[in-house]
Amino acid sequence: MPSRPEDAQILAEHVGRIMLEKDESARFLGVTLDGIGPGFAQMSMTVTRSMLNALDLCHGGFTFKLADDAFAYACNSHNRNAVGLSCTISYPAAAREGDRLTATCREVHRKGRNGTYDVTVTKQDGEVVALFRGQCRVIDGHIVE
Repeated sequence: MPSRPEDAQILAEHVGRIMLEKDESARFLGVTLDGIGPGFAQMSMTVTRSMLNALDLCHGGFTFKLADDAFAYACNSHNRNAVGLSCTISYPAAAREGDRLTATCREVHRKGRNGTYDVTVTKQDGEVVALFRGQCRVIDGHIVE
């Protein structure tokens, strides 16, 4: 575990780069990693026509995927493998084709093998389209050896 904050930041950035290189689903959907730090990640994507449901709104599954990505990157930013244990999401507003969605995840609590994280997904105008809370479990292994 890094002892200096700047070392923890460098490690988180390295973890983020490695995860993004391996993340085929993020690449497929055009998800970008906009920022990462210890217990923090920000990711974004643009809603495309193929992400719309029958009502011409962004399908909640795609919004969930973006929120879950930010959650995963924040959980793993400490370089201890962490997996989702449970999560909830609500959708206070809808996104449409062309909207740029940004998921910002912040660590709320982390102790031992457990962590709690909150993700807010917003549109380009700042309107909140999803609120996500996830719990993770730290397992054996590291992203960066």
